[in-house]
Amino acid sequence: MTATPQNPDVIVVGAGPVGLVAACELVRRGVAVRIIDKLAEPTNESRAIAVMSRSLDMFDRMGIVDDLVATGVKSTNMRMLSGGQQLFQVRFGGVDSAFPYSLLTAQTETERVLTERLGQLGVAVDRGIELVELTQDDDVVSLTLRHADGSTEAVTTSWVVGADGAHSTVRHLVGTKLQGSFKGELFILGDCDAEHDMDAESMYTVFSPEGTVIAMPMRAGRARLMAQIHDAPGTPLNLHPAQDDLQRILDERVGGITITHSHWLTCFEIHHGQVSAYRHGRVFLAGDAAHIHSPAGGQGMNTGMQDAFNLSWKLAAVVHGEGGQTLLDSYHAERHPVAEKVIGFTTNLTKAGTLRGGARVVRNAILRVVGNIPAVGEKMASIVEEIEVGYQGSPLVRRDHSPHARIAAGHHVPHISDTQLHKEISTLCGADNPGHTVLTVTAGKPAPAAGPAGQVQVLITSDDLPVGGYDAVIADPDGVVAQRYGLRDGGRVVVRPDGYIGAVTALDDQAGVADYFAQIAR
Repeated sequence: MTATPQNPDVIVVGAGPVGLVAACELVRRGVAVRIIDKLAEPTNESRAIAVMSRSLDMFDRMGIVDDLVATGVKSTNMRMLSGGQQLFQVRFGGVDSAFPYSLLTAQTETERVLTERLGQLGVAVDRGIELVELTQDDDVVSLTLRHADGSTEAVTTSWVVGADGAHSTVRHLVGTKLQGSFKGELFILGDCDAEHDMDAESMYTVFSPEGTVIAMPMRAGRARLMAQIHDAPGTPLNLHPAQDDLQRILDERVGGITITHSHWLTCFEIHHGQVSAYRHGRVFLAGDAAHIHSPAGGQGMNTGMQDAFNLSWKLAAVVHGEGGQTLLDSYHAERHPVAEKVIGFTTNLTKAGTLRGGARVVRNAILRVVGNIPAVGEKMASIVEEIEVGYQGSPLVRRDHSPHARIAAGHHVPHISDTQLHKEISTLCGADNPGHTVLTVTAGKPAPAAGPAGQVQVLITSDDLPVGGYDAVIADPDGVVAQRYGLRDGGRVVVRPDGYIGAVTALDDQAGVADYFAQIAR
């Protein structure tokens, strides 16, 4: 491990999945980072367990997706049932990703894989350290940190990333707060070993007159079990749930699930809230520090990690003098609307799952009907797996695009079903390249001169013969990429470090690509 810098470029507050993604991606780009957490040891609670397709795409670009996938179960379906009958099934197999499934794994495993990656990059989490004061001016952020022994430390840094959770100290110290609804449905949650006959590749939502139950099989006989309860806040069940409480609920509403051991039991009330601004001068908020919502759909941790992924490459560019205020401001412009949509989606899911009386009958009837409409299931799958996330309205993307293109600036770069082509493209746009990639797709046209210097230049053409000015040439004799991207006359695609497209231009349009990079620098 390298020594922790006394006054680093960036201090990341919080070493959960969000803070760890931020730290890994900043360090990978040569930024001096210190990451602190007030917990003396990592949590041993499983917490968030679903890692969605878009997050797996992210981990692929970070070079650690195989390590994470090895820890969990691939869930390819989401089933909704009532009275023992299936109402609706959402299949994830058709989503536009190399990872068409939800990975179910304990948050402890996600944190372990990220922490090990950070260690490989030469940085360790500084634990048992709590942020107590924060002030900033135009040039620097000054922090007071309190150690476990009660001593304090004064530190300065250029930037701070607040990834310290729902009760964020960073959020409080910059003078903002979550705005939303903070009274809602009560749920009991259990991380348990259980005997059951559930399909290991499916997640289940069971609607019952007594309340909804969510069940998600995990590895080695483990399962995440969550059930709506109606006890008022402060009652014994709400304060200290017992295994027998959860078992009784399962017997009443589902049947066929027997808990043999409980690893973690808790109760929680669903809240929905978001800060009005993700950037406060030299301080940025990410994850639960910026937004909280229902766990329905399992998107909380995923949205937060993708916040960090979006922010890190931009902050690194600014640290290295390659980016300006437009780039930093685009973090809020791109990610705030994403969480806003997630809050709306999860709120509606929660409301639908907690309906009572006649409204339940109507809901079940509607689900039976839409369950027979493939397009509805496909749309639902894309939303749950976060494939729908895009930045088309961002001030950072270049809106002009090549005629007939199926892709546009703000979209995520599409998945290529040809395994070899996908591997070559994703490697050049990800783990081996923390910066931008300019893909030049010839579609049978002569190869033009490479684009602006300073970026990884990749030529996709009929053969793999070297071409001057290009860092790599990918052979695509059947024009698979041109067809998938809709570039029948060829074109250039600027792929950002987070896998999203910054610009799509005609093959001979050098100015469009240069304009995009000029915009980043402003």
